[in-house]
Amino acid sequence: MQDPRIETERLLLRLPRIEDFDAYAEMHANEDAARHIGGVLLRAPAWRKFLQMPGAWMLQGYAMFSVVEKASGRWVGQAGPWQPEGWPGTEVGWAFHPSAWGKGYATEAATAATDWAFANLGWSEVIHSIAPENVASQAVARRLGSVNRGPGRLPPPHEDVRIDIWGQSREDWLARRNGARA
Repeated sequence: MQDPRIETERLLLRLPRIEDFDAYAEMHANEDAARHIGGVLLRAPAWRKFLQMPGAWMLQGYAMFSVVEKASGRWVGQAGPWQPEGWPGTEVGWAFHPSAWGKGYATEAATAATDWAFANLGWSEVIHSIAPENVASQAVARRLGSVNRGPGRLPPPHEDVRIDIWGQSREDWLARRNGARA
């Protein structure tokens, strides 16, 4: 398996490690943090969910990265490409521990992960599945340049979860990124 690492100004995006689990479980135990990522989980179910990302990395060659704050070395969240069976598109998603909220980490990590996905996965577009009431993630999607494309559906067992599909094409992303660098 490859061992991709992405460094931004403040963050390291890397494969999930066992030492990430305690903070991951804290995030999933927090009602506000877990509201839009499947709901609150006790530690044992959080462990099973935690194993999804390393498994996806092993089998698909991509998944969400663990996001680590470079200054402290602590796990602050996850962000990256995600496309389980039946998913509505090629997604770059994110979820962050409440201690990391309000610092711009989601935008910084999702930008780096989107660059990586377009450079390495051959995707023609990227989406973000966001609940209509998740204003914070909508703001991140807007900062990324994505637009709300309207209601979408997740596969079972999440078919009753209301989401909007936010997204943009590879061409729009690259034009915006190249314009930002000029």
